[in-house]
Amino acid sequence: MARYLAQIIILGAQLVGRALVKTMRQELQAFEDAARLQESLKANDPSSGRSAVATGMTLAEAQQILNVSDLTDRQTIDTHYEHLFRVNDKGTGGTFYIQSKVFRAKERIDQELERMELLVKTDASHSFPPSPSESAQFQCQNKEPGHKSR
Repeated sequence: MARYLAQIIILGAQLVGRALVKTMRQELQAFEDAARLQESLKANDPSSGRSAVATGMTLAEAQQILNVSDLTDRQTIDTHYEHLFRVNDKGTGGTFYIQSKVFRAKERIDQELERMELLVKTDASHSFPPSPSESAQFQCQNKEPGHKSR
């Protein structure tokens, strides 16, 4: 009888030990995932970190998905997006998952472009207005031949 009781106690301790080890491994994995997410957010601009959390995608990841390196070239971004979105349509043999990734990548890049435009606008509004002579020179340089001024 004592022998069976000892075996039950040992088996119970082994089960609890395995469950504890499994739980600790899961917690460690969750901690590593959170650390990786923090590193990817730090790799991007800190002010754009919220956007990465909202879409679940960093700017670098979005650029890699759409195969673009220059964010100022909107034509290339749109061309790559349209091509990848069309190719990954479910009707043409693509998958909704990949099509969603392409869409989220475009969305993330658009968010970054909006943020950059907002920064440019705020920087322009904080800069000093040009002097009247600079303004007149700029207007004269930008006039096209045969163009009437208003």
